[in-house]
Formats: sequence, structure tokens, C-alpha cells
Amino acid sequence: MIITIDGVACECEKGEFLLQVARRNGIVIPSLCHHDSLPGQASCRVCVVEVVEQGRSRIVASCVFPVESEIQVFTNSEKVKAQRGMVLALLHKRAPDSETIAWMCRQYGAPELARVSVGKADKCILCGLCVRACAELSVGAISTVNRGVTKQIATPYHEPSTVCVGCGSCARVCPTGAIQLEDDGVRRSIWGRTFQLVRCERCGEPIGTREELELAAQKAGTEPDTLCQACRKQQMARVLADTFGD
Repeated sequence: MIITIDGVACECEKGEFLLQVARRNGIVIPSLCHHDSLPGQASCRVCVVEVVEQGRSRIVASCVFPVESEIQVFTNSEKVKAQRGMVLALLHKRAPDSETIAWMCRQYGAPELARVSVGKADKCILCGLCVRACAELSVGAISTVNRGVTKQIATPYHEPSTVCVGCGSCARVCPTGAIQLEDDGVRRSIWGRTFQLVRCERCGEPIGTREELELAAQKAGTEPDTLCQACRKQQMARVLADTFGD
């Protein structure tokens, strides 16, 4: 199937999400809550585009819009710029400390919205990526708490989580750097807890917390890993070489 994005003919599969098609063809559509490992979030609405199908135009979130027919897509039309700018302006009010949001506001011409009050000092835009990452990749140690203007991401009762393994998945997927993670190569601190880092038995590089490695081993049904990824690849290469020759 062929669709047109900003005048460029792009080949795609039926049902493929529009954002994926655009990025595969080198067309930039900004987003915040989208992560390739956790697709379908659709909470920030920054990735909006204009879709024209059978003469009818509509604004859609490209990260969850499946291509079902031949369409024309405009990523920077006046409608798109107006809606994307408003979304970014409101996100900036929600997370005034986020340098990422501030940069995007300048990049995409977001209005000032002087009459809208600024939220408390924060970087979080409540996209939910961190909660989903923790639930799907780890142990579900964090969640959204409260409602309305007091809604936030936190551990239960804001106490250090007893189930957190210190993997840092939540911090890695956060688009605005809102989650504080400190890692000095010996210890890792996150969500009010500090974890000792385990080192590779061959090269000495940190490979994760003991709790993180035990959880990964439990899910895989193996013993906790004691090698970093590089040393593991070297070990496998030597095994293959010994088995099949050079």
C-alpha cells in the first residue's frame, strides 16, 4: 500500500501505525510518550497529524492511527501547528522545569498562554510511560496516584517500594527526565531506595542490581547472569569457534 506523507510516497503495510511509517521514511513527527518498546501510549498528543481520506480531513494521533487505505498525510499543516502548539503550551504549564518541553515549545511555536497558571516545579507530564515500563518490564512498583491537579507518579503511600528492583526502566523511558536516578557505578538510588550494583565477573563493568538480575533470571528460568553483554558475546563466540572451528 502507498500513502503520501508531506508529498512523499511511502510504502506501508495495512494496519501499520502512521508514526512508524513516517519515521521509516525519514519524516520527522515529534512525540513524547511514544517508545518503540512500548507502543500505543497516545497520551501526550504531540504526534498529531492531519489525515485526508476521501476528501475529508481530520486530526489524529499518528502513534495509534492504523493505515487502512490510501491517504494523504500532512505533518505540519496550519491545523497541525495550531493543535500541536497548544498541546505543548499546556504541557509546559504542567511541567515548567522540563528543558525538553521548553525546547519543543520554541521549536514548534507554542503560544505563551499567559492567562494559564504555571504548575508547581516539575518535569513530569504524566504520560504514563514509566508506569507501563515498570508493569511490563519489571514489578509494578509505581503507579499514578491522586486525581486532577494533584495527580502524580509515585510509589504506594510515597514510601520506598519494597518490590522495586532498581532496574531503572522507568527512568530510561521517561521523555522529560522527571525521574531521579543516581548511579555512580557502585550504587544506584531511585524511588527512595539504594541498591548495590553487581559487576561482571570478567571485566568488572556494572551489570545491574542484584535484585534486577535475580528477577531477570526468574523470568528466564535460569541462574542470575554474572557477565556483561560484551563478555557474554565474547564467550559465545569462543564456544562457537571451539565447536565449529575458525
